[in-house]
Amino acid sequence: MMMCAFLMSTSVNAWIQVPLTVSYDDERKIGLGGPKSLIDPSTVYIEDYTLLFEANHPEYVLNIKDEDGDVVYTTVVYSAQTQVVLPSTLSGDYVIELAVDNLLFTGWINL
Repeated sequence: MMMCAFLMSTSVNAWIQVPLTVSYDDERKIGLGGPKSLIDPSTVYIEDYTLLFEANHPEYVLNIKDEDGDVVYTTVVYSAQTQVVLPSTLSGDYVIELAVDNLLFTGWINL
């Protein structure tokens, strides 16, 4: 039983947290009402091509952009979803964007 807990803890150490900043995206017209107050970004980790999301996060639109700002991958990350596997054809540095309502969480990943 202890060995199982040890194996789980060592595999978690391989995950790297993706630092995210939050901004208000004035051009996105999703949701009702005025601008929402800025909130702390969700915690997101990456290992190889897998993104790990904390439980109970809001539903996001995930965009992966290349260095020229072109979207190379997009998907919806549903609130019950804790992992997203990115295409293994991606290689290099990318911008990760998580959009929810009028908020945009942005960071950098290397694949």
